[in-house]
Amino acid sequence: MKRLARTLAAALLLTPLGVIAADAYPSKPLRMVITFPAGGPSDVVVRLISQRLTDQWGYPVIIDNRGGAGGIVGTEIVARATPDGYTFLVGTAGGMTINPALRSDLSYDPFRDFSPVGMLVVNPQILVAHPTLAAKNIKELVALAKQKPGQLNFASAGTGTATHLGLELLKLTAGIDVVHVPYKGGAPAVTDLIGGQVQLLWVSIPSVLPHVKAARLRALAVSTAKRTSSAPDVPTVAESGYPGFEYSNWNALFAPAGTPQPQVRKINAQVVAALSDPAVAQRLTAQGADPAPGTPEELGKYMRTDHERWKKVIRTAGIKPQ
Repeated sequence: MKRLARTLAAALLLTPLGVIAADAYPSKPLRMVITFPAGGPSDVVVRLISQRLTDQWGYPVIIDNRGGAGGIVGTEIVARATPDGYTFLVGTAGGMTINPALRSDLSYDPFRDFSPVGMLVVNPQILVAHPTLAAKNIKELVALAKQKPGQLNFASAGTGTATHLGLELLKLTAGIDVVHVPYKGGAPAVTDLIGGQVQLLWVSIPSVLPHVKAARLRALAVSTAKRTSSAPDVPTVAESGYPGFEYSNWNALFAPAGTPQPQVRKINAQVVAALSDPAVAQRLTAQGADPAPGTPEELGKYMRTDHERWKKVIRTAGIKPQ
């Protein structure tokens, strides 16, 4: 017995502390900071995942909605949080790749101050047009825009938003000149598009799909590299003649920099398992979100690609923060 006790004690001494901590982790509730008010698309995603984590570990996941300043408020909170594996950020393209490319006054650096945990979902965008526009697909739109440079217009939910930058990316990719008409939010932009005050809009699929089905709007393309199950009949921009075109809104999980990697890996494994559950995937798809489970390394690589994409678009278009 003494020999066994000595052997166990020696094994514990040789076991890295991070492994021991990971085995005992979590031992209290986790906190997930969402950078938008309650009830939005990010909420739906996170509450589904959080419930799975609670069921698995028996500790509640506290959802902390910290909206404001286009996601900056909540992002700053997590950047300053203790890196103990109990505080996480539900990051978005806006907060983690667009704002850092657009603004020089941020108090956080997404690559220095955060540790990627894993992608949650991508939210494909859909390019919709008023039915009177003489274009039924991307090729016809580009041809029309080149015939009438500066005469077509597109709405957005505001300067520097994904709805704005998506069309700027298309302008850069296809070499067209289309005039930007910014709105204070997506809802009024959709309303005016249906009314014919504007002609084009990149927007989330659920917000306009009923209007597309009712022929009040025409769908031209989706923004992702592959077609989405939310609108399987709508082609991608890439397959419409512009290979390499891709962008989306997305939600991903981040921890403060310095969070122990065993804890990051443990959370990642549970998130991947939840996203791979057909029941969870079905509910997410119904919200217009495509599950995108992956590794921390894959998220880090995707972030850098996304950041470089928006830096180029913002610099070329001369976009300034509003």
